[in-house]
Amino acid sequence: MRLDSFLSEVRLIKRRTQAKIACENKIVLVDGVVAKPGKEVKVGQIVTINFTNRTLEVKILEIPSKNVKKEEAKNFYKVIREEKRKEDLF
Repeated sequence: MRLDSFLSEVRLIKRRTQAKIACENKIVLVDGVVAKPGKEVKVGQIVTINFTNRTLEVKILEIPSKNVKKEEAKNFYKVIREEKRKEDLF
């Protein structure tokens, strides 16, 4: 499955187009390497997303084969690290 599709299917990023833009802006890494939106992801890989206010690192547990319900989305990945950034005072 494509990286941008995976991110949107499991609801780590709201829409596939937003996931594609995030990848193009180099804020998504797979196994520590900046990844393009079309990169094929596999079970066991580590995906890091450097959002504006936090960094989220997840391990892929399963690749969805069809549309995923909101309640089931978290079953496809495991959060390894979530680090909130302090906001600048200026």
